[in-house]
Amino acid sequence: MLEHGGRLRRAAADYGIPLADWLDLSTGINPQGFPVPELPAECWLRLPEDDDDLVAIAAAAYGCSQPLPLPGSQAAIQALPDVLLAGAGEAVAAAVLAPSYGEHAYAYRHHGGGPQRVTAATLEDAARHARVLVLCNPNNPDATTFAPSRLLAVAVELARHGGWLVVDEAFGDATPELSLARNVDQAGEGGNIVVLRSLGKFYGLAGARVGFALAPPQVRSALAERIGPWPVSGPARHVAAAALADRAWQEATRHRLAHDSARLAALLAPWGRVERSALFCWLPFADAAALHAALAQRGVLTRLFDAPSGVRFGLPGTPAEWARLQSVLDDVRDPC
Repeated sequence: MLEHGGRLRRAAADYGIPLADWLDLSTGINPQGFPVPELPAECWLRLPEDDDDLVAIAAAAYGCSQPLPLPGSQAAIQALPDVLLAGAGEAVAAAVLAPSYGEHAYAYRHHGGGPQRVTAATLEDAARHARVLVLCNPNNPDATTFAPSRLLAVAVELARHGGWLVVDEAFGDATPELSLARNVDQAGEGGNIVVLRSLGKFYGLAGARVGFALAPPQVRSALAERIGPWPVSGPARHVAAAALADRAWQEATRHRLAHDSARLAALLAPWGRVERSALFCWLPFADAAALHAALAQRGVLTRLFDAPSGVRFGLPGTPAEWARLQSVLDDVRDPC
């Protein structure tokens, strides 16, 4: 299995620092997540029912009919290759943006000889032959964004030979203007688009494991068959519905995240060029491993990448955490 952020217990053991003494910036999860309401007792006592109000609330939030609830968008990432590449030949079947969330390329490793890695500049070239083209918007880890108009043109090119565009919008709730969710239902523009959404990042509900696939009916049906019954627990459905319905919290959170990500970028600016999304900053850095280790030795956990070399920083959540990060960065930069 691939490595991911959030392995705080491992870091505590590796560096000999107690769990309570860490500042964990490794995941890109909103540190001030949705305030979970009190849960009714019956959601623990009954099996989840898929005819509750979750799908209708999610449809209104995303602007797409019949979103398919998932146990996190990871479930769809793993199942989509079999759904979208059924009957594909031995030629290059999938193209995946690189760098990007590693699970996408990993999911296609056994299909068509493995995925072709493409860059943000070569999407249009890849669309001419790929059976499936996969990207994240905003991209993880380098925060690259793609205009919807460009992605729709790529989808049109893919459609010429029966290809699919898969857009992972796990970090997309902070920038809804970039989303293709509303295009999934539109004939001619959405018939070959699959959008993945997650409540783990923007809503800070990673532990609930809730995501959605926005896709044409045949793809939703095939995914549902592979994932099986009760994909989302009753308590998680209850919390997800409350979060997706709370538009006031969503709007206030977008404003706060925009402010906080700009603040984080300013803190990191002395180290070089910084790219940012609402939920994390990306610092390309030649000796990223040394920087990552120096921060970890001081109890600040970040996400290390080696291809390309860089460090991803999530957002601190409290004034004390902001002050600690500033102090640690100053100490690492000028240890004497």
